[in-house]
Amino acid sequence: MGRARPSMQELIQRRRRAGFVGRRGELDAFRANFGVPPEDERHRFVFHIHGNAGVGKSWLLRQLEQTARQEHGALTACVDESADGVVEAMAALSAAFARQGHAFTALDRKLALYRQRRHEAEAIPVDGEPAAPTTGSLAATRAGLAVAGLVPGVGALAGAVDPVPLAQGTDRVRAALSSRFRDHKDVQLVLDPVQALTPLLVRELSEAAAAAPWAVLCFDTYERTGPLLDSWLRALLTSERYGTLPANTVIVLAGQTRLDPGCWGDLSDVVKELPLEPFTDAEARQLLAAKGITDEPVVRDVLRLSGRLPVLVSTLAENAEGPGGVDDPSGTAVERFLKWERDPVRRSAALAGALPRRLNEDVFRAAVDEEAAELFGWLRALPFVSERAGLARYHDVVRAPMLRLRRTTSPQRWRAAHTRLAESFARWRETDADEQGPSAEEQASAAAPWRRERWRALRLEESYHLLCARPTAALPGVLRDGIDACDTGPEAARPWARTLLEAGEDCDDDTLRTWGRNALMALEDGRRRGIEVMGLLLDRAELDRAGRVEALVVRGWHRRSVEEYHDALTDFRRALDLDPGCVRAHFGSAVVHRAAGDVDGALAALDRADALEPGSTWIPRERGETCRRARRYDEALEWLDRVVEADPADPVALASRGQTKAALGRAREALADLDRAIGLRGDYVWALVRRAHVRGALGDVTGALEDLDRAEELAPGMAGTVGERGDVYRLAGRHEEAVAQYSRALALDAGYAWALGSRAMSLEVLGRRAEALADLERAVALDPGYAWAVAQRERLLSNGPSGTGG
Repeated sequence: MGRARPSMQELIQRRRRAGFVGRRGELDAFRANFGVPPEDERHRFVFHIHGNAGVGKSWLLRQLEQTARQEHGALTACVDESADGVVEAMAALSAAFARQGHAFTALDRKLALYRQRRHEAEAIPVDGEPAAPTTGSLAATRAGLAVAGLVPGVGALAGAVDPVPLAQGTDRVRAALSSRFRDHKDVQLVLDPVQALTPLLVRELSEAAAAAPWAVLCFDTYERTGPLLDSWLRALLTSERYGTLPANTVIVLAGQTRLDPGCWGDLSDVVKELPLEPFTDAEARQLLAAKGITDEPVVRDVLRLSGRLPVLVSTLAENAEGPGGVDDPSGTAVERFLKWERDPVRRSAALAGALPRRLNEDVFRAAVDEEAAELFGWLRALPFVSERAGLARYHDVVRAPMLRLRRTTSPQRWRAAHTRLAESFARWRETDADEQGPSAEEQASAAAPWRRERWRALRLEESYHLLCARPTAALPGVLRDGIDACDTGPEAARPWARTLLEAGEDCDDDTLRTWGRNALMALEDGRRRGIEVMGLLLDRAELDRAGRVEALVVRGWHRRSVEEYHDALTDFRRALDLDPGCVRAHFGSAVVHRAAGDVDGALAALDRADALEPGSTWIPRERGETCRRARRYDEALEWLDRVVEADPADPVALASRGQTKAALGRAREALADLDRAIGLRGDYVWALVRRAHVRGALGDVTGALEDLDRAEELAPGMAGTVGERGDVYRLAGRHEEAVAQYSRALALDAGYAWALGSRAMSLEVLGRRAEALADLERAVALDPGYAWAVAQRERLLSNGPSGTGG
């Protein structure tokens, strides 16, 4: 409404500017879809472009995006293979919408917080809670952990950082992060960033889409990103897990392979397939004619060399001026790409520009001779060069033969150019590090710089060029980097492994190819976070003593995260045999002993760490946590007192001490500590829920409910918070309301055994004994070690008096 129709001249100019020949059927199908209301069954919400490399998928995707934006007023965003996961894809979408005047402010803030908290969690790993409770008082402590969302079976935790132990439903792993991040939002954000961030994306996308006719989300190179994004996109389309997607949203996927039938097979009614084949002879000739190339020998030459792949037809058409050189005996594709470019400087610059995997102007200047330094603008306009997020990239079909030509015809220039590029990336990396300055974490850990995205990207490009220049000499150093990459996490480990593989392909080195393939295979299960890669490095790489120690320590921590405690301790012991002064190995041993219930072993390991780092603030805290989880509350209090005395403004230590005092029956003192913790950090969800529990026990129902209201506002939908609300009502004698809240908690998490046990108590008071007994049966079936529930079940079966609650 109010949009003027374009004139004939405008339409003709638009077509000429696009230079788009062929693919009219695909473009028409996409264009026609905007004329079909989303409510109509003929409307398609997803378009999938697929075909072999060079067939013109990205080219067509750009045309569809341009059509949506220019002809239909759509807001558009495009994500490519640089998004190495769902979080990165959301960041790319947010950036694209911001460039169109629709900033996703809330999402951007949460993304920044996620990156910060993730780095903190990686830097200071902790373990989980011991075995299930055996007394009512310990059950109450468990309830506190449950309130923080650290309960078995929470569906929202699917896809978390360490999903294996989470899926196994262990309280220990969920308690791990809560010992470091008492703010439940931070715990949940680190454990499951997709669940925490996606609702914000959906909400802000909906607001943007409400201001435009359409929103079009494009995902290029989907053969690479599909395995990471498939389940997430399906959930966006078919469920309300993250909210409701606006109906005027269209998703376009472009990749080499067909969609995974296991994920997309039942969505054929909403997906429009656009399979691409090479141009027909007529389409290729049409494109050449549009470029003014009609001389038959030249046309035949182009068709033969290009195989009618659109990217190659376009490349050759851009430069063909006449039939000269048609019978050139070399006949290589690279020579045909550039044979009509008579300027030797430009020819050389085009070949040199193929050496980096991606370029900006700085990289281009480092790659080419000085006389070609000003040609980056010319290079970006070449048909086989595309640009995304400020970086130019050659099409693979063109880049591969260019690399082969340079490598085989001039090995010395090949080595010199890659060496020069490696030196440039190293210099930029060092400059970036100097400008930011090392953090305390980076001073203490060699792996810490890998957590900085820009530093990591520069290091990987440096490694790629070192490997291309001198594969044998560079390989040991790059393999050593793999330890730090895996220590950082999959977001660093996978690009590191791909760098090995791509360098092996580009310099034709079987050793590099084999390492890259094996490392990528070992990283397929992201839950194990590089355990198998460390095995490869320890078995096959020639690591020095320090490297072996680091690899063993990293593997030990990762094995701890999947509860392979025996193997983790073995790795830490082997590391300490090589280096008895390795504090991180002692700390790891303490964490594993604590997780396995060996309190004495944990404290002994912390003693050894203390001897190596006397005065460290983290050691008293870990001792306090170890004693608290072992129900040695007096000792825990002694250690936590020291921490608070050293830093009275530490909200985590204050909240932990408050929980310890509550377990000792010192409710008023516990309340004072929790008040101080919340005063220091107003959005501290864990402390709010613990304070609600204490307030409820003291009879302050109004205060307890206010705390729980605030906690739910900060972290909505958490079963533990809702279950604690039920407990407040039950302790106040408001049993109907208590049952309603326990039922609500169980709707959020059907495996919440504590809520079943507590609901049973209220049901019994209400005279609903059979239902109470059924709840206790379910609770014991879910958690056979739940001793309190077992005792209450036996009491009910023998018609004994009521207990105090689970």
